[in-house]
Amino acid sequence: MKVAEVRHILDTIGGMFPDAHCELNHSNAFELTIAVLLSAQCTDATVNKVTEDLFQKYKAPIDYISVPLEELELDIRRIGLFRNKAKHIQNLCAILIEQYGGEVPQAHDLLVTLPGVGRKTANVVVSNAFGVPAIAVDTHVERVAKRLALAGWKDSVLEVEKKLMKAVPRDEWTLTHHRLIFFGRYHCKAQNPGCQICPLLDVCREGKKRMKTAVIRKAKVHTKPNKELEKKRMG
Repeated sequence: MKVAEVRHILDTIGGMFPDAHCELNHSNAFELTIAVLLSAQCTDATVNKVTEDLFQKYKAPIDYISVPLEELELDIRRIGLFRNKAKHIQNLCAILIEQYGGEVPQAHDLLVTLPGVGRKTANVVVSNAFGVPAIAVDTHVERVAKRLALAGWKDSVLEVEKKLMKAVPRDEWTLTHHRLIFFGRYHCKAQNPGCQICPLLDVCREGKKRMKTAVIRKAKVHTKPNKELEKKRMG
């Protein structure tokens, strides 16, 4: 895709969501790490409801490993895969205490070695907590990037990330990440996206396909009564 086309997409989405930001509530890097870990296969809204009480009870890594696993499981039971995530949290906290003085490491290559922390989580933490430019590819970013041809339909999550990093200016990586999420979460949804009112319909292959299908269906609906009327007349 040409630079001008990418710029058009970024500016348009930026105009729609100028105040896009991380919607996971947190007050420091450690809380953000826990919140992102919990957000896997779960909505940010649900995570925020759980962490509202969780972060009042658990202030530091030592707090998470000072309770039985079963207690932590109960505290996050509203989160999907809560049992596995509880184990990851306790193991992660133990490592932070043993190897990093209870602090979350700032280096991306160290973050991804922590239990329950994948590439996406690490990107979110380094960009939002430590100000390092990064593009975290979640389900919204992946969907939008592929629909707008910023990535290929069959590209892996890592390939999508690399293509976005190449297309988007580095100093805009973090902001673009947030704006793509907002665009995908509130406008270009997985089901029933707002194609008919989308300012990027001209460059969206998915949108064009959906609108074309809608026109064909509408045409069929209009022609069907005419055929039935014609049969009655013939009869």
